[in-house]
Amino acid sequence: MLIKLWNYIKSKRFLLNFGAIIAVYFIVIFGFKAYLNSRTNHGQKIEVPNLVGKNQNNLKALISQYNLAIEVLDSIYDPTKVEGTILAQDPLPSSFSQIYVKEGRVIKVRVSKRSQLVEMPDLVDKSQRFAENILNNRKFRYKLEYQPSREAHGAVIDQLYKGKFIAPTTKLPIGSRITLVVGRDETGVSMVLPNLYGLTIVEAKERVENMRSMEFFAVCPSCITSADSLLARIVSQSPEFSEGAIVASGTTISVYAEKEFTDSE
Repeated sequence: MLIKLWNYIKSKRFLLNFGAIIAVYFIVIFGFKAYLNSRTNHGQKIEVPNLVGKNQNNLKALISQYNLAIEVLDSIYDPTKVEGTILAQDPLPSSFSQIYVKEGRVIKVRVSKRSQLVEMPDLVDKSQRFAENILNNRKFRYKLEYQPSREAHGAVIDQLYKGKFIAPTTKLPIGSRITLVVGRDETGVSMVLPNLYGLTIVEAKERVENMRSMEFFAVCPSCITSADSLLARIVSQSPEFSEGAIVASGTTISVYAEKEFTDSE
């Protein structure tokens, strides 16, 4: 039995098969190892640059120089930094961590942003003081406008952003300016009667409209064209002006104007 086995081992057929097996083994092992080395960049040692403080918009040339890639994980609100400034990175710079990477490694960063979205509250029908406190707490800026209203005196009638109604739950950048339109009962509020004598119709109208809840009405029989109306000046008014005269808010001031104006004073 042993003699037959030994004769088989010494045979040409066995030696050829055994040699083929050894050759395939070495080809597979060394080939696979070479493949892994080429795929994993074995032996590469690339320094991780320090990106903190740099702006992500200026990194393209730097990253390509190192054959690395960059990925923004998230943005962090920081109004003290230029938007896009890198605040943190992973992995850390090699100068700090002594960690080196291979070609194609992705460096993950967190960058700054200068705006933070805040939810707009529902302030309609709330008191002015309450609405102001809520806006302050949410770091909104605001301005107040008043509108005559007996029913909503001291309450918010409308909430505006850039001149338009802003719906509750809408998200706006922190620091946005909100306009609160607040009701004010002006019935019986005393106003000083203005002297409109000698003013043009346009000048008189502007002065009256700058007063709270005052109405303006102009008559100019001699005005035929729009140019006439621009040149005409007021010769009388009702209620008639007198020094220190007081009228109630909501009063209509009527004026009489003439194109040919002569100052009789």
